[in-house]
Amino acid sequence: MTPLAIPDLALVVLVGTTGAGKSTFARTHFKHTQILSSDFFRGMVADDENDQSASKDAFDLLHHVAGKRLAAGRLTVIDATSVQRGAREQLVKLARDHDVLPVAIVLDVPEDICFARNSTRPDRAHLPRNVITRQRKDMTRSLRHLQREGFRKVHHLRGVEEIGAASIVYEKRYNDLRHLSGPFDIVGDIHGCRAELETLLGQLGYAVARDPGTGKAVDAVHPEGRTAVFVGDLVDRGPDTPGVLRLVMGMVRAGHAICVPGNHESKLLRALNGRKVSVTHGLQESLDQLALESDEFKKDVADFCEGLVSHYLLDEGRLVVSHAGLPEKYHGRTSGRVRSFALYGDTTGETDEYGLPVRYPWAEEYRGKAMVVYGHTPMPRAEWVNNTICLDTGCVFGGELTALRYPERELVAVPAEQVWYEPVRPLKAEAPGGRDGRPLDLADVLVPDDPMGRRVVETAGAGRVMVRGENAAAALEVMSRFAIDPRWLVYLPPTMAPCATAQEEGLLEHPEQAFAQYRADGVATVVCEEKHMGSRAVALVCRDADAARDAFGAAEGTGALWTRTGRSFLPTPELTEQFLARLRAAVDAAGLWDELDTDWLLLDAELMPWSAKAVELLRRQYAAVGAAAGAALPAAAQALARAAERGIEVGDLSAHIVRRAANAQGFRDAYGHYCWPVEGLEGLRFAPFQILAGRGRAYTAQPHDWHLAVADRLVAADPTGLLAPTGRLVVDVGDPEQVAAGVAWWTAMTASGGEGMVVKPLAAEGAREPGSRVQPGVKVRGPEYLRIIYGPDYSEPVHLKRLRQRHLGHKQSLALREHALGMESLDRLSRGEPLWRVHEAVFAVLALESEPVDPRL
Repeated sequence: MTPLAIPDLALVVLVGTTGAGKSTFARTHFKHTQILSSDFFRGMVADDENDQSASKDAFDLLHHVAGKRLAAGRLTVIDATSVQRGAREQLVKLARDHDVLPVAIVLDVPEDICFARNSTRPDRAHLPRNVITRQRKDMTRSLRHLQREGFRKVHHLRGVEEIGAASIVYEKRYNDLRHLSGPFDIVGDIHGCRAELETLLGQLGYAVARDPGTGKAVDAVHPEGRTAVFVGDLVDRGPDTPGVLRLVMGMVRAGHAICVPGNHESKLLRALNGRKVSVTHGLQESLDQLALESDEFKKDVADFCEGLVSHYLLDEGRLVVSHAGLPEKYHGRTSGRVRSFALYGDTTGETDEYGLPVRYPWAEEYRGKAMVVYGHTPMPRAEWVNNTICLDTGCVFGGELTALRYPERELVAVPAEQVWYEPVRPLKAEAPGGRDGRPLDLADVLVPDDPMGRRVVETAGAGRVMVRGENAAAALEVMSRFAIDPRWLVYLPPTMAPCATAQEEGLLEHPEQAFAQYRADGVATVVCEEKHMGSRAVALVCRDADAARDAFGAAEGTGALWTRTGRSFLPTPELTEQFLARLRAAVDAAGLWDELDTDWLLLDAELMPWSAKAVELLRRQYAAVGAAAGAALPAAAQALARAAERGIEVGDLSAHIVRRAANAQGFRDAYGHYCWPVEGLEGLRFAPFQILAGRGRAYTAQPHDWHLAVADRLVAADPTGLLAPTGRLVVDVGDPEQVAAGVAWWTAMTASGGEGMVVKPLAAEGAREPGSRVQPGVKVRGPEYLRIIYGPDYSEPVHLKRLRQRHLGHKQSLALREHALGMESLDRLSRGEPLWRVHEAVFAVLALESEPVDPRL
């Protein structure tokens, strides 16, 4: 027998001519449920397995089913000829899309045998021989290129005897350690802190073994057979990287530990292999320390780092360990994308006030069954978020070295002996404002009200708003790791739902639906506000430093400017103060301090341009799509034009490509409207549209035209050009002429590059009846802006028909709940309640934002 090794999760592609015996081979070696046959799918769509005209639909269906199986983690076998590269490319892409390995098994059978076999089949007795000849030529040309096409393994079986002697042997994936059930002691990022590691292992009950000659730690054994698991980042920054490596490598070699790589090991390996790397973030310390070690030790280190696997599944899949965390869809998968996420995580494309990338908060959305334990991002203390926990508590920065006992879920930590490396971002931000004068804590703002871990926040507008425990913990993690000083953070703006889906030709949203919605809800008059294409921003500006200290206990600064998720909008405190100085000057000139009898104001606004905060997102996502389309589609159009000149009928395809090229140009034009250069404050535009609160008062009792009138006064009083006006139009939704005027206003605005408008009841926010289901506002976005959201070709009829099936119920519910919480936080703030009471509502808004909902709505 000839064993053919394939991974236990793979896409297996059988390659061979008609009559090579692929179907027989598949039935012999695989379960019938694992086999997807092109003949079978032709029969499904055309009632005839040999109807070649049905091939396109058959393969569309085959690829769809294969994708569903791979997404569910099931080995899948493709029984089709697959002799042409184009057919195989689609299958390789399918495997990569689902982060599994593609494997090719080539059945190389002589042409005479294939022809003879087909002649005995009634349904193929008249198959021309030249079909098999052509297929065989295609296959022969392909053989030497299969691995370059992306197939991880290629098994070439030559002749009938070799095919008959073959057997399938399944290989476990390197990351599959599900047979190991522990118990485990999972250790967070060490970063060269050998002394703290030895202390922690001692507290966990391990006996450290030392080399008799040098006295250096080379192993550690637990008397009860527990296994240590290291989440990576063993190296860099700390005082003894070689000592940490010597101990961890010894434990792994002896079977007393498991280790996954961190991004710092990956970079160190490249440096040890002579690759050019940037010697930053503590790498120089590691290289200097390793320079004192023997060449043999350095080779052992390189070999050790080379052999580390991105992540592990443990305890029957109940536990996943990786360095930067891992969403459920990547658990147990093998691809460059999975390894990259496990090492580095993902970023939002934004930067924080320290110039560091903002990490994508994947744990907030995690709902998987497996516990995920990771490190990578230093935080003041380890806390659970949706069955995940980050163990990097910044030992090298003067924090702690933390371990998690599994399955006990018990945390054990030892303090750092000193600050070994100064962090760029402070590790701890003590924020008073909790109960009894303590720092703010989860126990103050989101203590569970029931055994399910849920929290209920009482609001005047919507009654009891329930927040799930895992979402509450996610909110606290964001606040503690990324947000501005919480003493400033007294409000977060709610999400907003779009209007009902339009049925007008070529449109997904239209003002008629917004007006009809409010008319049906009994709202007589609405205000249509220009929707600026920027980023939602909240500004808190104090009259002076004394007012800031008195009202908010701030030791520094005269206010803040933050995003919808509580992050600082501008990269430095100095730039924020320059922004506040301009805004304060406008408030002074408009006479609002005395008129409103306040020494601070809280404003809701849009900050433009969009590119100011999302430049990386634009560069990597939107600009990349635009550039690719700009390069490919004109070339395709030219090729089709040349084909037409030669008399080839390409009319429909040519028209399709021309239309796609126009869509792509529209896509580039659309996002280009919202991008322009910014240097410091120059180029920024701040468009206030609501005055939220001042000392002792929330302005929720004022109608929207009052808010916009005050905003106009601020804009007029600003000589610097920082503040921007917000256009508006008041509409009686029962008056057909005014409704038509509202539609015309929106049409003209979106045709000239505007994003669209927000439609709100004109009456004051505080005038809403408790428990009202009337939306506080709906957005009506223009077709070109929606091109950015849904993609260049979204308006094509086939896509628009699908998009019109969108479900708005959850988004509308979320908007109502978040709005009620926002109003509640303003009311509590105006009543002078303790900060933890205000934050109870603020944190709940952030917690609700982690509920799963289509982000395009």
